[in-house]
Amino acid sequence: MADFFQNGVVTTLHKLRRRPLDEMEEELIQFARERPMALVLPSLYSELEGEALPNIVEHLKGAAYIENIIVGLDRANRDQFNHAREFFSVLPQRVHILWNDGERLRSLDERLKKEKLSPQQPGKGRNAWFCFGYALALEGCEAVALHDCDITTYDRSLPARLFYPVANPTFSFEFCKGYYARIHQNKLTGRTTRLFVTPLLRAFKKVVGSIDYLEFMDSFRYPLSGEFSLRRDFIKNLRIPADWGLEIGMLSEVYRNLSHQHICQVDIADEYDHKHQSLSPNESDDGLMRMSVEICKSLFRKLATEGITFSMGDIRTIKAAYYRLALDYVEQYYYDAKINGLGFDRHIEEGGVDLFAQSIIKAGEIFLENPMEAAFIPNWNRVLSAYPDFGKQMLAAVAADSSV
Repeated sequence: MADFFQNGVVTTLHKLRRRPLDEMEEELIQFARERPMALVLPSLYSELEGEALPNIVEHLKGAAYIENIIVGLDRANRDQFNHAREFFSVLPQRVHILWNDGERLRSLDERLKKEKLSPQQPGKGRNAWFCFGYALALEGCEAVALHDCDITTYDRSLPARLFYPVANPTFSFEFCKGYYARIHQNKLTGRTTRLFVTPLLRAFKKVVGSIDYLEFMDSFRYPLSGEFSLRRDFIKNLRIPADWGLEIGMLSEVYRNLSHQHICQVDIADEYDHKHQSLSPNESDDGLMRMSVEICKSLFRKLATEGITFSMGDIRTIKAAYYRLALDYVEQYYYDAKINGLGFDRHIEEGGVDLFAQSIIKAGEIFLENPMEAAFIPNWNRVLSAYPDFGKQMLAAVAADSSV
């Protein structure tokens, strides 16, 4: 059972009791009359063959309040796309599969490239961006949620709790971030948040001061969660990061666009586990090293827009402050794990801190070499200004792919 503590400037919606799921879903069915809901699932084809996504689909069969499910399908050929159509056909909701590698959507992407509006990097950010554009084109879609397709501990309460804050007409929230304890198989997980993001944010506060942006970011209990929900109107203005700094960049955009009163975070799972990234200190393009570098770059870029200037000396100071704080957190998490009977390997944890400290220096060097690097995909307001018919063309392309 969670506590009820409100930390920071973002409203926290806790899981204070085990509320019957049927009761919550009945409310969501009522909410759907005023705020129809769409669920976005950005997926690699390979995830259809894994253990997580078949279980997710099985649970979603009972989510009657969701009207539309939008699947962004990456890395699939024609035969694999056909298999995906069959795979998702068991769902009772209206399913829309965006075959991102198909000829029709590739052709639309070429139109965007002519005006430099196309996402430049493949990956989850690009996939989610196209799915959100498609959601805008759908009629009667007012609340949209997104979650990953590799959640091995998934159950139907997750989307219910994720949708509830933005679907409830009596609530004022326009963006909701999911959070959860990262505990699985008697181990404390979630090390990138525990050992990197939180101590890094607090190291920034030591060096540059406690500015509003850093207080905002430090209010989130799990800033790297891949689960969030938002209102339709916010999608139009949202600029999605193109790199592995997706979750941090998204929160930076939320900070820029919305007042704190319209933002919340919600506890969506008692237990959460998914595919883990590997520690790869010798390969900066892989695993947690690449992720941590791009997260750190995202923070440098955002702080620059807040008027903060950095030199290489500042970056070394941030790294030193981070390192001391992170080692203190290893000690704290060791005590926390022990009192709860959880496994905890201090050698591996401190090795992760060493790796993350290297990534701060690398991210700083990259930022100083190219501080004007384009980090975001253009928002959909800009796309629809250049191509007012683009939404209708997306609808037609997806419908044509599914009819062949």
